[in-house]
Amino acid sequence: MSPPEPGGLRAGEVLTRRYLLLEPIARGGMSVIWRAFDQSLQRLVAVKLLDGEFGADRGGRELMRREARATARLIHPDAIEVYDYGETVTSHGRLAAYVVMRLLEGRPLSDRISAGPLPWAEAALIAARLANVLAAAHGRGIVHRDVTAENVLLTADGAKLLDFGIAAFIGEEDEDRASDYGTPPYVAPERLTGMTAAPASDVYALGVLLFEMLTGGTPYPERTWEEIENVRRVGPPPAACAPGLPSEVAALCRDCLSHGPEDRPKAQELADGLTAALAGARTVPGAVAMRWTVVATAAALVAGALVWHQVTAAPERRPSPTTALGTATARPAPVTPLGPVPGRPDPGLGTAPAATPTTRATPIAPTTRPRPVATRETGRGRPDPRAVRTENAPRTPPVVKMARSSVPTLGQSVRGFNALLAEGEDRGGIRPDVALDLRQVLAGSVCCSRDLTPVRGKIADRHREGSLSDELRRALESQLGLVAMALTG
Repeated sequence: MSPPEPGGLRAGEVLTRRYLLLEPIARGGMSVIWRAFDQSLQRLVAVKLLDGEFGADRGGRELMRREARATARLIHPDAIEVYDYGETVTSHGRLAAYVVMRLLEGRPLSDRISAGPLPWAEAALIAARLANVLAAAHGRGIVHRDVTAENVLLTADGAKLLDFGIAAFIGEEDEDRASDYGTPPYVAPERLTGMTAAPASDVYALGVLLFEMLTGGTPYPERTWEEIENVRRVGPPPAACAPGLPSEVAALCRDCLSHGPEDRPKAQELADGLTAALAGARTVPGAVAMRWTVVATAAALVAGALVWHQVTAAPERRPSPTTALGTATARPAPVTPLGPVPGRPDPGLGTAPAATPTTRATPIAPTTRPRPVATRETGRGRPDPRAVRTENAPRTPPVVKMARSSVPTLGQSVRGFNALLAEGEDRGGIRPDVALDLRQVLAGSVCCSRDLTPVRGKIADRHREGSLSDELRRALESQLGLVAMALTG
């Protein structure tokens, strides 16, 4: 059994007779975030739990209540969703405040930055999405006050802004010093003087984050409150430098870092400026806009899959011997995995030159010799003279041979894993909440970290707990091997 968390809570306990606690996934101060299963709505959720003695830590419970209200007030696809808030007495007689949120699988942006600077287009795309979230929050009167790399999660759907735990409403007086709440390198200079909560402080923090994504480090070397409070900055903010960085993106980043709040752009202006820079990069030869590269790569893979499907699923047809140039016989176009070739029909869409009324398209001959057939005209054991000779027949393209002999694709492997879970649920070999948990953990591992270690560990843990059968465990581990092979190419 897992060791108890603060307050004596363990995995397997049920909160308010509804939320089954599965495992802790993050800790901070006196709060713990649990992966949990909502038994009423049959879905996985995240539960942020703060518990303590009766009457103790009233300020912490008030902060959680404010976080829940602020986040629930903001409706945006790139912000964390809050489902529920409450206070209850646990089975150990302790008072617990909790916030129930959407469970997101992904990788913290801080981990991504630790691996090195991001390509400028990837950094700009992330910053633009966050700026849109902040613009929506500011429109609702909410200031986040803790925009940091740790509070941004990279998911399959893009960057998500998390943790509104110290959010305040615009114009609200700071009752405490900035050093009581916030992360030093991201705190705007005016917050050190105790000014009211304002959207400009979020824009400054996002400017620091954009600079960090572009360069791998924050714009100023100070990392502690003492260093920040003792420094007196003069002169313009530092300029971000990155390969291929457009001047307009560099200017936006510098403006966000302006010492005066009035000199910074609004969050929506920042989002629009970054979006325009990304759109402009599409028309620049050799631009490294990540978004378009990913789309082009995906399109090429889809086209290749369509070509392979056409070649293997249906017999290919010869083009008509009559062409626009005369009576020369047209050769079949070679199959390519990169999609249509300018000036030629796209084989991936199954289009071929139409046969003329006086001719009939003939299937391409196989690469093996024709099997001898016994007919009244040819006699037993002689080749059929109607069979097409193989010496001049086009060979199967190498890419098709490779596709036929390759392992299942990543999508096929993941679908096979999920199908095993569904079959296990039907046969009673795994609990529904455990199956749902494994599906989500695999999806997060495949799309973000590309590391299947968490999935393997979870399978072993659930088997050890008795939550899935031995037979299903072996089948899942075997299928996970195919997923790993697909991930490594």
